[in-house]
Amino acid sequence: MTVDASVTGRPKTLIGNYGIDVTMDKKKLEAFKKRLETRQQELRRTVTRNQADGRSADEDTAQDIADRAASSYTKEFLFSQSNNERQTLMMVDGALARIREGSFGECISCGKEINAKRLEAVPWTRHCIECQEKLEQGLLEEAPR
Repeated sequence: MTVDASVTGRPKTLIGNYGIDVTMDKKKLEAFKKRLETRQQELRRTVTRNQADGRSADEDTAQDIADRAASSYTKEFLFSQSNNERQTLMMVDGALARIREGSFGECISCGKEINAKRLEAVPWTRHCIECQEKLEQGLLEEAPR
């Protein structure tokens, strides 16, 4: 039985290796959406705060060399942290887009269902475990976000 996501508004997924098409429970999908939206808001606040902190890190021009070094380190640390959070924010935005498109819960590389426990742990994940391992080993080309 194949379920068309455009008809149901919900993504189709596969159960195990049996090839049985089912749809993700609407309640579960809504719960993922709420978690992702909450995480999206948190990340946006954090990125904005880190940018402001980074700008203020070197406002005092009357610093000695040690203060400037500490300020430079702090600024670099905040930039790195902000960059990681921006990347996570892009993945969260992508997951929300996949919910709207009806493809949430499917690996973007192979199309197989992403394990429910993996989605619970990292709802913005784009790959199943197998494809993620291939990606980390350099055996899978990174898809555009």
